[in-house]
Amino acid sequence: MRISYNWIADYVQPGWSADELADRLTMSGLEVESVDQMGRDMTGVVVGHVLDVKQHPNADRLRVCSVDLGDGVPVQIVCGAPNVAGGQRVPVATVGTALHLPDRKDPDTLVPVTLKRSKIRGEESNGMICAEDELGLGDDHDGIMVLADDAPLGRPFAEYLASQGVAVSDQSIDIAITPNRPDAISHIGVARDVAALADVALSRPDVAVPEAGGDAASQVTVEILDPEGCNRYVGILVRGVTIGDSPAWMKSRLESAGLRPLNNVVDITNYVMMECGQPLHAFDFDLLADATIRVRRTNGPEKFTTLDDQERELPVGTLMITDGQRDVAIAGVMGGQNSEVSDSTTNVLIESAWFDPGDVRRASKKLGLQTDASYRFERGVDPTGQAWAAARAAELMRDLAGGTIVPGMVDAHPVRWQPSRVTLRRDRITLVLGVSVPDAEAQRLLNAIGFVTEATDDGWLVTVPPHRPDVEREIDLIEEVARLYGLDRIEEPSHGTVPNARLAPPKPLPLRIRVADRLVGLGYRELYTNSMMRLDRAEQFASAGLRGGEPVGAPVGTLNPISQEMAALRPSLLPGALQVLAHNLNHGQPGLQAFEFGHVFDRHDGGTILPGYREQEHLLVLVSGKDGLDAWSGPAAEASLFEAKGTVEGLLQSLGLGRRVRMNPEPTGSDLTHYHLNVTLDRKSIGTIGAVSPEVAGEFGIEGAVYFAEINFSALVAAIHSSRPVQYQEVSRFPVVERDIAVLVSGGTPVGDMLQAAQRAGGKLLRNARVFDVYEGKGIPDGHKSVAIGMAFGADRTLKDQEVDKAVSKVVKTLSNQFSAELRG
Repeated sequence: MRISYNWIADYVQPGWSADELADRLTMSGLEVESVDQMGRDMTGVVVGHVLDVKQHPNADRLRVCSVDLGDGVPVQIVCGAPNVAGGQRVPVATVGTALHLPDRKDPDTLVPVTLKRSKIRGEESNGMICAEDELGLGDDHDGIMVLADDAPLGRPFAEYLASQGVAVSDQSIDIAITPNRPDAISHIGVARDVAALADVALSRPDVAVPEAGGDAASQVTVEILDPEGCNRYVGILVRGVTIGDSPAWMKSRLESAGLRPLNNVVDITNYVMMECGQPLHAFDFDLLADATIRVRRTNGPEKFTTLDDQERELPVGTLMITDGQRDVAIAGVMGGQNSEVSDSTTNVLIESAWFDPGDVRRASKKLGLQTDASYRFERGVDPTGQAWAAARAAELMRDLAGGTIVPGMVDAHPVRWQPSRVTLRRDRITLVLGVSVPDAEAQRLLNAIGFVTEATDDGWLVTVPPHRPDVEREIDLIEEVARLYGLDRIEEPSHGTVPNARLAPPKPLPLRIRVADRLVGLGYRELYTNSMMRLDRAEQFASAGLRGGEPVGAPVGTLNPISQEMAALRPSLLPGALQVLAHNLNHGQPGLQAFEFGHVFDRHDGGTILPGYREQEHLLVLVSGKDGLDAWSGPAAEASLFEAKGTVEGLLQSLGLGRRVRMNPEPTGSDLTHYHLNVTLDRKSIGTIGAVSPEVAGEFGIEGAVYFAEINFSALVAAIHSSRPVQYQEVSRFPVVERDIAVLVSGGTPVGDMLQAAQRAGGKLLRNARVFDVYEGKGIPDGHKSVAIGMAFGADRTLKDQEVDKAVSKVVKTLSNQFSAELRG
C-alpha cells in the first residue's frame, strides 16, 4: 500500500523526514519497500493566459498560440494539445526551464530537457504549455492542464499549487502490509502507529455523524437478508451534487497513493477509503428501483455486468447488493454498470458496510477480480467505523460537489460488535522479551494504538479495539508492546548461566537430517520449491515413470486458486527443480547439484490423510552441467547419470538398505525421461533414476543433459523402522582371497544386474564384488562386450583354494545361465 508523506502529516506530526519515517515503520513491523519522490522542480513554470489560438499553417495537428505571461508582452508558443483554446489560464514552461519528459524511444523513461527558443514546422515557439504528466502531477497526457479562471497571471505555478492545497513535491511510501494488519491499510491506521512511536497526539478530522433515522431513513429502505455475510449497512443520501473534476489537492493525494482520479464523487469515496480504511460505494440514487437496498445471496448461477464493462458469471452463494428489482453490486468487490455515477448524476447514495472477510475473499477469488475494496474487506475492516466514513464522505460531497446532505441516515445493524478482553501480565512481558518494559510505557503504547487498559495486581485487563481483529491472546499484546517499544532496544545479554545438571546423551539425528547432511557434504545444495503449479504441468508430471513404475493417480486441484500458476498440487518434485535449474542457468551458473525434500500429492483410492487423496514425502536429487569451473589442470567434470545413481547408492548403503535395493533399467525411457532406472526396495517400487528428455528440458528453457533421482522417502523411512538395527562386526584377522574373472556377454546386457547375480551366487564367502573393466573393440565380436569382475572372498578362518574355486565356479555358472556369459581365458 502507498502512503503519502504529506497526507500523513494531516494526522500526526512526528518531526521525521520521509526516510526516517520509513525506518521507524519498518522497525515497528510495517515493512517499507520503497520511498519514491513525487513531483518535480517547477522553477520557470508560470501561470499564463492564452490570448489567441490559430491553426498552424504547415501542420494539421498543431496550433499557434499567443500567450500572455504576465509582463504584458505576449509570446508565441506552438502547441499540439487538442484542448487548447483562447481565454484559458494554463501552466507555461518558459525558455530555460528544465523539465523531465518521456524519452521518444522509451516513453516509460524520463530524460531531462531544457526548453529553448525553436522553430516547429517553420513557426517560432517560445516555451511550452504543459500537461499534467510533463509536470509530474499525474499520468494524464490527453491535453494541457486548464487552470481556474482566477489563477493569478504570471505567478509561479508552484505558488499557485500551494495556494490550492497541492504540494509541489511529496514522498510516496510503499508499505508491504501483512494479512494480520488490516488496521494499517489506511493513512489514519499508519498515523496511529506513528503517534505511538513518536509519543505525539493523533488528530482525526472532525465529522458530525448523524443519528440513525431521520429523513434519510424515510427515503431509503435497507434490508439485510444475510446477517452473517453483512452485519451492518449504513446509507447516507446526498442530493443535488454536480459531477466534475476533483480539486487539485485531492487529485494529488490520490495519485500519491497510487489511485487515478475519475470525478469528484468517485474520488471522494476513494479518498475516504485511503484515509480511514473503510471502502465506500456511491450509487446513482435515481437508478435504484424502489429506493431500496437488499443484501442477499445468489441461489444459482447468475450473470452480472460490473463497472469495468465485464459480464461475469456469479458463483452460487455470492453475496450481492440489489435494489427493488435487480442486482446492483457484488458485495465488497465491485459495483454494477447499471447504477454507477455518471456525468448526469445529481443524487448519490453512499454505501458504507461491513462484509464478512471470508465471503468477500471467496467471491474475489472465484471471479478473479481483486479491487481496492475487496483487498480491505478480505482482511477485515473496523466493524464500528461505517457511520463515520459515510458521514465524512457526505461532508466532502457537500463541500466539493455542491450537494445537500439529507438529515439522518439508514443504519441496518442486525449483529453488533462485542469487544474482547485479554489478560496481560507484566512478568510475562519480561519473560518473553528478556527486558523489563516500564509499566507506564507499556500502558502508554497500548493506549496510543486504541487498546483500553485496566490495571490489575499482576498487569492489566486489556480491551481490544475493533480495528485490531488479529489480537486474540496475551502473546499478541506482548508483540504489540515489543514492536512499538523497539526491538532494537532489546539488548543481547552479555553473559548467561550454565545449568548445573548432567547432560543427557545426544539423541540420534532424525533420518532426514542425516540424509541432508550427507548430501551437503557431497556438495549438493538444498532447494525449497512451491508445492503448487499449473494444472497442465501437474498432469504432465503425474507419470509412473517418475515413481519406479508405480501407478500414479490424477493430480489434486486446488479450490479457488490465486492464479493459474497455482491451480494444482505437485505430483512430483522434478518440475520445481527444473525451474530452479533454468533460473540458475539464465544467471550464468555453469551447473547445479541440488536436492529437495518435499511432499507430493495424487488421487488414490486408499488415501493417506484424506480418503481418495495420497500424500507422500519424496527426496529429489538433481545434477546438471559442470561440477564447478574449469581449472588449469583440466576441464570440470560433466554431470552424468552415474553421478545421480552413485549418490543414491551411497545413501542407501549408509542407511543399511543397499542389499535390499535393485535398480532395473528402462532404456526406452518415458514421455518425461530419455532413459531411466526403476528403483525397488524389497521388490516394491520406490522411485526413479534417469535423464530428463531433451524435449521436456527444452520446455523449461534448459539446454544440455539433466539427470535426477526421485525417491519415495516415506517408503525409506518405513523400511528403516522395520529393519534390524545395524550391528558392529569385528574386522577379520584372516586374509582375503581375491579372484578376477572376465566374461563375454551381449552388448545390451545390464552390468548392474550381472553384478547383483554374482553377489548372490557367491554365497556367504563372497565379501565384495565389483566391475573393474568393460571393454568393446579389437578381439571382441561385434555386438558383444567383455565385463571384468573382481571378487574378494573371506571368512573367520583361513580359506582353502577348493572352497574359493567352488564359489567362483558357481558365479560363472550363474552368469552363463542368466546372461549367456562366456568365460574368457
